[in-house]
Amino acid sequence: MCGIIGAATQRDVTPILMEGLQRLEYRGYDSAGIAVQSWQNNDINRVRRLGKVGDLGSALDEAEMRGNTGIAHTRWATHGEPSERNAHPHMSQDQVCLVHNGIIENHESIRAELIELGYELVSETDSETIVHLVHHHLSTGCDLIQAVAAT
Repeated sequence: MCGIIGAATQRDVTPILMEGLQRLEYRGYDSAGIAVQSWQNNDINRVRRLGKVGDLGSALDEAEMRGNTGIAHTRWATHGEPSERNAHPHMSQDQVCLVHNGIIENHESIRAELIELGYELVSETDSETIVHLVHHHLSTGCDLIQAVAAT
């Protein structure tokens, strides 16, 4: 089982996300990651690590991620081996970021469709297909709610 935390605040969200991950660590323990939208330029910065939440915390000390909106995830692998590239959050085109708990039953056919559309899938997870589908629908003119519904 995995754990998800998200927050939107008026202060730096990174410490809030880390505290949440520490409280959720029992729900997933093979990898952890955080993505934060920078308040300076709206870029999404992401750090993922194989191992315990503490390993992620050490990496965050070096990354200096600051922003007021973010998501975080602890993973217990169901698709793909425990590794940094399979850790969540997943990103598409440095524009859309996602964490997901659950299983995408038809991920193999979706993966093939995304490759035909020119997407490069870098993980072995079923969840990565979702973030690329959302990005694809956004690129066709959908707003976020429409893109998620279409996905």
